[in-house]
Amino acid sequence: MKGFKFICSVTLILTGCFFFSSFIYQPSHTENFSFPYQKAGLTEKQAAAHLLSRFTYGARPGEVDKVVNMGLEKWFALQLDGNLPDDSLAGLLNRFDAINLSNEQVVNTYPRIAKVLRMAMQDGVIDKDSVNKADKKEYRAQLQAYMEQKGLKPVQELYRQFINQKILRAANSNNQLRELLTDFWFNHFNVSVTKNDCAEFIPAYERDVIRPNVNAHFEDLLLATAKSPAMLLYLDNFSSAGTNANMPVNPRLQKRVAAQMEQQMGAEAVAKLKNAKKAQGLNENYAREVMELHTLGVDGGYTQSDVTQAARVLTGWTVYPISDYGQGAQVKKMIERVGEDRMKQQGFVHEGDFLFAANRHDNGEKTVLGKTFPANHGYDEGVELLKMLAHHQSTAKFISKKLATRFVSDIPPQSLVDKMSATFLKTNGDIKQVLITMASSPEFWSNESLRQKTKSPFELTISAVRSLNAEINQPYQLFTWLNRMGQKMYYYQAPTGFPDRGQYWINTGSLLNRMNFGLALASGRIPGVRINLLALNKGHEPESAEQALIIYSKLILPERDLSGTIERLKPLLNDPDLEGKINAAASKATPASAQNMMTDASDPLMEDNKKPTNVKNAMVNEQKNMLAQVVGIIIGSPEFQRK
Repeated sequence: MKGFKFICSVTLILTGCFFFSSFIYQPSHTENFSFPYQKAGLTEKQAAAHLLSRFTYGARPGEVDKVVNMGLEKWFALQLDGNLPDDSLAGLLNRFDAINLSNEQVVNTYPRIAKVLRMAMQDGVIDKDSVNKADKKEYRAQLQAYMEQKGLKPVQELYRQFINQKILRAANSNNQLRELLTDFWFNHFNVSVTKNDCAEFIPAYERDVIRPNVNAHFEDLLLATAKSPAMLLYLDNFSSAGTNANMPVNPRLQKRVAAQMEQQMGAEAVAKLKNAKKAQGLNENYAREVMELHTLGVDGGYTQSDVTQAARVLTGWTVYPISDYGQGAQVKKMIERVGEDRMKQQGFVHEGDFLFAANRHDNGEKTVLGKTFPANHGYDEGVELLKMLAHHQSTAKFISKKLATRFVSDIPPQSLVDKMSATFLKTNGDIKQVLITMASSPEFWSNESLRQKTKSPFELTISAVRSLNAEINQPYQLFTWLNRMGQKMYYYQAPTGFPDRGQYWINTGSLLNRMNFGLALASGRIPGVRINLLALNKGHEPESAEQALIIYSKLILPERDLSGTIERLKPLLNDPDLEGKINAAASKATPASAQNMMTDASDPLMEDNKKPTNVKNAMVNEQKNMLAQVVGIIIGSPEFQRK
């Protein structure tokens, strides 16, 4: 009965409290803006804490004072530029050799297993009749030996390095706003590794398409994503084709292109090509999503006819042959033999991994959103269409609202969205200027904005390790926890990306899982993540659990009124079975289908160190356990979930 009451009280506390409760680089421009935080009744330190909560993944100890000493506007200008030295981060990333590979290098080094199998059968190493036979162990050994002989590596290793670099960048980069915006824009232009066609191109997509353009003009970002192999394959525009009356039909070339697709993308791509042919080659997926999700928004004023016409404009936008093996290599060599000059004369455009195939472009007249695109044009009309969408009034409103939803509040004031939209249109979609308008507005500093956003699992995880000055040696261990808390980065299947509102993330079960994470992190039971709790308090040990709660709440949650939070957390102190009760409560609050993501007694991340100790060591361990439990409770508390 007591256990049941405890579970109920923890649940009430966690749910009720939530719902009711390197700075020396010079900016490239002079700050011509100011923050009206004083009108909102905030001190300079409180304002600095608010800036850090919204434009970084969380303040490190002492960072509030650094921002105040530098000046809030100057700090924000530096973050907007995103060019602060990051030497220590570069050192951490040096061990990941795959994250800097080109798409071509990735395709030829980290092929998917289906492609390896086709290569092995083509080379006569594996008999096609032996595939899927009973002796799979021998079959897998043959594939492994073949990969080693060819210098090929498992694609899972590529994904692991890619995930590791994201965690390390978010936790350690001095250019915090650039990392936040990289996450925001990747989510806006979402692609997913769950779709095999595009998965291997995603590392370069984030590195070369998203990150360099996060503070550019929106037009640049839109065009870059439209021409990326990851996006072309994710939303199927690579297979979209129309009839070009000016181009002679070349059945032999078409056959080779289809064979190249099969070699490079697999049977799924071939099936799409066949289906596209039945539907006269047109695929509307990208045209629809570029209007609904990337630019105008669902209520942006377009019709189904506009979608179809836009899809016709974008026919022929495809992927340049990349593979060095099989038909892909043959098509690539054939195109190279033709020569760039001759390709240009025929209307083809080759830029990096992008190819505009003029022979697959619908060169008839089209009309989109009332604008007529005359017949007999090619690549240029696709660029013109995307630029028109990028500068549309509906796009200005949609993008402004989405930015305000991420950085201000789940339901941003219309007055703020209007101001940001006006700046968007006036500056031709200059993202940096839109952010300045947002951060300089009274709405950003109002009580309705302060601490009203909810951290996603990724934001919670990174803010926790930053607030504790954690040293991360095995970042993938944190990804395991992210998965348990419901945010498996890069695996979100829908083109919408992860929702950006708190109601998506928060329920009783998820709050209890977050408490579990806080306890595991604070007690040092996440392998490869090291923390020194005493160092945060300059080596001083608190005299009691209650004293520790007061001290560490102020360290971890700077410049907040914590009196109410401390009173609500006191009942959780000194309970020797706190974690077990939270696990039990979380299991009851979570659907059975999700319980495999919960921690349990068999989870090595959650096991206690049960080595025998002498009396002195036992006292030391008791003190450490007390402090770890206090800090874990703070990290898992509803107040820490706010930003």
